[in-house]
Amino acid sequence: MIVCMKILDTVAWRRLRHVVEGQVPNSGGLMKNIAVVTSGGDAPGMNAAVRAIVRVGTDVGLQMHGVSNGYEGLIAGDIRHLTNRDVGEILHLGGTCLGTARSKEFRESEEARRQAVANMRQQGIDALIVIGGNGSQAGANELNRLGFPVVGVASTVDNDLYGSDISIGVDTALDIIIESIDRIRTTAESHHRAFLIEVMGKTCGYLALAAGLAGGADVVVTPEFDIEPPEIQDQLAAAHSRGKRYALAVVTDGAKNNAARCAEYFRQREEEIGYELRVTILGHVQRGGAPSTYDRILASRLGAAAIEQLAAGKSGHLVGWNKGAIVLTPLEEVAAKDKQLDSDLWKLLGVLAK
Repeated sequence: MIVCMKILDTVAWRRLRHVVEGQVPNSGGLMKNIAVVTSGGDAPGMNAAVRAIVRVGTDVGLQMHGVSNGYEGLIAGDIRHLTNRDVGEILHLGGTCLGTARSKEFRESEEARRQAVANMRQQGIDALIVIGGNGSQAGANELNRLGFPVVGVASTVDNDLYGSDISIGVDTALDIIIESIDRIRTTAESHHRAFLIEVMGKTCGYLALAAGLAGGADVVVTPEFDIEPPEIQDQLAAAHSRGKRYALAVVTDGAKNNAARCAEYFRQREEEIGYELRVTILGHVQRGGAPSTYDRILASRLGAAAIEQLAAGKSGHLVGWNKGAIVLTPLEEVAAKDKQLDSDLWKLLGVLAK
């Protein structure tokens, strides 16, 4: 069940501070030592979230801590105290100042997860905030299942996380993709060529679909709506027959018919097809660079909301953004459910691409 909440107003914020300071009763167990970890793939805006978490937590009287290098750092007990100065001058930076990693050991070993909990308890940590995507929040759910208080913050450029319409990093990644498409279009039109651009997404086609809409693609291929190479060929040829001087296809890296497979198909049939297909794989450039204004604000709001939950003695939820508001989704639901693409966007793409 998804629960909506508002960012606290001035009166509620003052009460939250009084709860932490012990001046008024708290409905849940008081948690004063909070750690934050960034996990999985980095995303522009992670630093903004860390900054908000540390500064809002400090403002209401909590002791803030940072975990180095994702869940690997939890297993190793690599946790340090963080002050407001420690998170100064990071708002505009991409990546994560805490470091991140994908931990096979944490994912596969119950013993490793228990070691992580033991390390946090030994160092006096009362609760953990996990900034990350699907794998990271699945790990957060496991820690919650072991009885350790956890709150998740939605952060992944793939935008495939159940419980949030948009995640930290998505807006920046799309800006980078669209800028790349606009640049490629210049060459495509000058040389009368067809171009295929591969974007990130793994099993989710959101980036490809959104970039296709915003970039004027003639065909989009995703894991959810996979298209075989002959149909891609037909749609690119149809664009040429409508009088276009070029054609563009956008594909998700996790689609069956990704850039590599399409490139091989077109290479073997170049004379038959009658035109050359050039392939551009954007790769990790989509995750780099300074976060957009939107991602900085989104990350700050989600980070602040995560602190509000823990300071009020609540945990076990992902903090996300749905329909213009902060939402809370149980971590067990986040771990169990898949996010679906909006079918209306596909219908719109089909009309606009003609």
